[in-house]
Amino acid sequence: MKLRGLIAATYTPFREDGSVNQDLIPSMTDYMIESGVSGFYVCGSTGEGESMSVEERKQVAGAFVSATKGRLPVVIQVGHNSVESACELARHAAEIGADAISTLPPTYFKPANVDMLVDFIAQVSSSAPDLPYYYYHIPRMSGVYLDMVEFMQKACERVPRFHGIKFSDFFLADLTTCLEFDNGRLDVLFGSDEMILGGLATGAEGVVGSTYCVAAPLFVKVIEAYKNGRMKDAQKWMSKCVRLIRMLDKEPGPYHSCVKQVVWPLLGFEAGSCRVPQAILSDKEVAHARTQIEESGFAQEITSGDFQLP
Repeated sequence: MKLRGLIAATYTPFREDGSVNQDLIPSMTDYMIESGVSGFYVCGSTGEGESMSVEERKQVAGAFVSATKGRLPVVIQVGHNSVESACELARHAAEIGADAISTLPPTYFKPANVDMLVDFIAQVSSSAPDLPYYYYHIPRMSGVYLDMVEFMQKACERVPRFHGIKFSDFFLADLTTCLEFDNGRLDVLFGSDEMILGGLATGAEGVVGSTYCVAAPLFVKVIEAYKNGRMKDAQKWMSKCVRLIRMLDKEPGPYHSCVKQVVWPLLGFEAGSCRVPQAILSDKEVAHARTQIEESGFAQEITSGDFQLP
């Protein structure tokens, strides 16, 4: 299995009381599939996996696998600071019919070297021995800065189902070395929405991101222009992607809070707020953010799926 195209890093909807809103997941899943995504990455950073209990994560994973109905591949992020809990989540992912698993590294007692990280993932992966395994490399969030080429070499030796990396970093030179490892045999997914064109030009064919949940048609424009050799158009579409991401993150902001409380509702989905310690927008802040998005023209384009260049 190699993942291609836009892989949506899914949001987890919550009710007003803070509980997981499983009832909303089927319609959100259908919307994302219809908008042009190629797969799902569940319970990662966007999905607030690290902010949920093990039981809640099982609920969310099961709901997305069930809602997808085999139409697209579903990768479940099962990482946890407790290796036993990570193994439990990996077993559950296999039981519900997920297509692959992935883990963040432990983030409190961090692995001091590559061997210690491989020890961790080998144990987790062995709990779902039939599923492909992807390592989630996001050092700016995890605090784990290790050489990925050395990691890939040792993971290939010791983890039978090691399949590749979700590379959520900004260093394209490091992405290149990962893509070239063992003649490109492994699946390296690029995970920085605001640099998708750079990732494509570097050689990535699959990209994972949160903005694809709500604005997939815009990013499809980047991919299509790049694949068809229309680099100037690809750059213009990429510039528009960056403007959207920057606006959501900086001008109303912060990004995930704005997407959950403003953008998803624009699309008809009350996804709730993020969990603390992420920001929860007040009614006044939500109204301000919505006004900003509407005045920018992005609200109409997001709801219609019809994105235009100036």
